[in-house]
Amino acid sequence: MTGLRGKHSARVSSTALKRSIVGVPGAVAVAAIIVASYLAVQGPGSPVSATTVAGQPGGTPAGQLKGASAAPITAAPMTTPPAAAATAKTPRSRTPAAAPGQRDPFGTAATGYLAARTGTVLAAVYDVETGQTWRLGQGRPQAEASVVKLDVLETLLAERARSTSLSASDRSLAQAMIEDSDNTAATSLWYEVGGGTRIRTFNSRAGLTQTAPSSCVVCPGFSWPGWGLSTTTPADQLALLRELIRPSPLISDAARDYALSLMENVSADQRWGVSSGVPAQVTVALKNGWLPLEGTNSDWQINSVGWLSGDGKDYLMAVLATGNPTEQYGIDTIDQLAAMVWQHMK
Repeated sequence: MTGLRGKHSARVSSTALKRSIVGVPGAVAVAAIIVASYLAVQGPGSPVSATTVAGQPGGTPAGQLKGASAAPITAAPMTTPPAAAATAKTPRSRTPAAAPGQRDPFGTAATGYLAARTGTVLAAVYDVETGQTWRLGQGRPQAEASVVKLDVLETLLAERARSTSLSASDRSLAQAMIEDSDNTAATSLWYEVGGGTRIRTFNSRAGLTQTAPSSCVVCPGFSWPGWGLSTTTPADQLALLRELIRPSPLISDAARDYALSLMENVSADQRWGVSSGVPAQVTVALKNGWLPLEGTNSDWQINSVGWLSGDGKDYLMAVLATGNPTEQYGIDTIDQLAAMVWQHMK
């Protein structure tokens, strides 16, 4: 399987990993990767409740953003440094032929399980090797909650492709937004990239057709940051993920590797969702979201999107679940579904 990127079950030193991706000389880059791999430990942690920051669950307290790494992230015309080149992903065609007779990874067990659960679940899986996609559930687009932060990050990287690098502030904010799901950082970058208007432009270029960025950050009658009310579908989330795992005219190779490195090093309490049931040696790059849509603790929107590669499997998965009575209920639903998909993928 091509494109393996290290164990997802341990939180690798962010500074060492960023330096290896963004162009520190080869010897230092290789050393950083070796140290990061040696420190890996097995097993994703159990999910715990996140701290509410700036009105939406999923952030760290304001003023506790992580420090920026020493080296800048060069946008286009960046080239992949030696350490990143060693794990370069094989270019994928946009519509490769599906393998004949490949079984549905959702299957009857998944549909039967969800039939007994409260709420509405929409899901999709994309096999990277064959290009085949499977979808589960029907319904209108759902609120993105914190998975919109991936869209913000990709828009930022695409916008900065016109200049030379990400600033130290951008790197610090991006790291906090993805690894810790920090809401204050997300709000800062939302405004910096141009808000919903610029994100909508990027989405159109990336082939997203059913994603609608929120028109407000401070929304009347809503206690959390309004960007969480942006709506999307699993199919659009797969399109967004594909921008990171194959060569893209919108995001440079080094910038794609940088984004994936953040997603592979999310905080331990956020290693749930599409990573559930996946062995420790498999690479998982994910972003989760959780948001009470009504009141302070009701009608939970729980989402999980990501890339899983290893153990003979290479696929993208996106799950949106709304109408959950509690946060943990939604997490449990997605965990079980993701574990079933892992078992049924070829």
